[in-house]
Amino acid sequence: MRKHRQAAVAFVAAFISATPSAFAHGDTKHAPAAAACNTTALACASIATGTFDPDGKLWVTWNAGGRISVASSTDLGKTFSDPVTLPKTELPLDEGPDARPKIAVGQGGRVIVTYASRDEKYNGHAFIARSSDGGKTFSAPQPITSASPSQRFETAALDPDGRAFVAWIDKRNAASAKKSGKPYAGAALAFAWDDKPGGTLQPATIAKDNTCECCRIALAFAGSGRPAILFRNIFDGGIRDHAVITFEDDKTPGSVYRLSDDDAKIDACPHHGPSLAIGRDGVYHATWFAIGRKLKGLYYAHSEDGGKTFSSPMRLGSPNTQTSRPYVLAAHGLVYLAYKSFDGSMTTVDLMTSRDQGKTWSAPRSIAMTHDASDHPLLIASPAGAYLSWQTLQEGYRVVPLEPQS
Repeated sequence: MRKHRQAAVAFVAAFISATPSAFAHGDTKHAPAAAACNTTALACASIATGTFDPDGKLWVTWNAGGRISVASSTDLGKTFSDPVTLPKTELPLDEGPDARPKIAVGQGGRVIVTYASRDEKYNGHAFIARSSDGGKTFSAPQPITSASPSQRFETAALDPDGRAFVAWIDKRNAASAKKSGKPYAGAALAFAWDDKPGGTLQPATIAKDNTCECCRIALAFAGSGRPAILFRNIFDGGIRDHAVITFEDDKTPGSVYRLSDDDAKIDACPHHGPSLAIGRDGVYHATWFAIGRKLKGLYYAHSEDGGKTFSSPMRLGSPNTQTSRPYVLAAHGLVYLAYKSFDGSMTTVDLMTSRDQGKTWSAPRSIAMTHDASDHPLLIASPAGAYLSWQTLQEGYRVVPLEPQS
């Protein structure tokens, strides 16, 4: 394990040296000096995650001052409600490159926030906090599971019926195997439903053993009670390529289908997870970072058969710039694809759009830029439009409309 972590640190160090930091401080209006950012305010956020509720209100959760906070905005982030700050965790919050608080908002004032802390041995402890009064107050945060020594990269979303689903990378089976002296590669993909707001999650279920233990996972819905999860799997021979599982029903994970044959034979942590979107037409859209012997870089592909097969990978970005953090969104009849580019001095978010379910794409165009550190670019949709959600050191938190090109 120590060797694995050393390899991971070496890989991440090399990657960060070629890419702007994924952590940022910032504010909606003014970005104070980084040294002054020691409060829980959005001005000091290292990571911010945005989403819209069904009525078009913007919600943001962020990590600052060692705490998780939540606030909402009715004017696209120009002003925010008084934030609610969740209780401090016993261990420090997980601030790894692929870790961030998640938020899902539904009808009737229901808000769900998930996040994780982490110890010095990279064991994560994930929590869920709920609000039933439109984010005015939150229940005491509860562990997402009590039967595992580590949970990381949790993600939560509401299905079309408003049911909350949580998935994460879990190490219970890895710990059991180690105790029994048996080999076990990676960790496991686990899930649970939250059908009773204010109650507890259902007991965790393992959807897939032997997945990569150190990359975030992506979540979308193929229908009510049918989550689809994109994750870095461990295939035969120790190949760590991406795969998709679509649930047959709310209790039954489907078969594992490979996204792409990257041939990633590497015993290290890329800390660079994928994204997944499913349009109303049922087409799956996926982006990922490849570090294989066959493919390297950022890629996009789509599937028209429920994730069983995908189109040939499409390379993203210019060979003259360093690219990272691709993200895809299917909304309002369009598909949006964004990623970060760094030319040595400036970081930009480049956007591409597709009007034909991912078959053809517009040329990339810059929609936002910064000269300093920045968070991952996230794409979010309201009932009225689609937007970039981006936190930067210099400019603060921004919500940028995605104007599609003709």
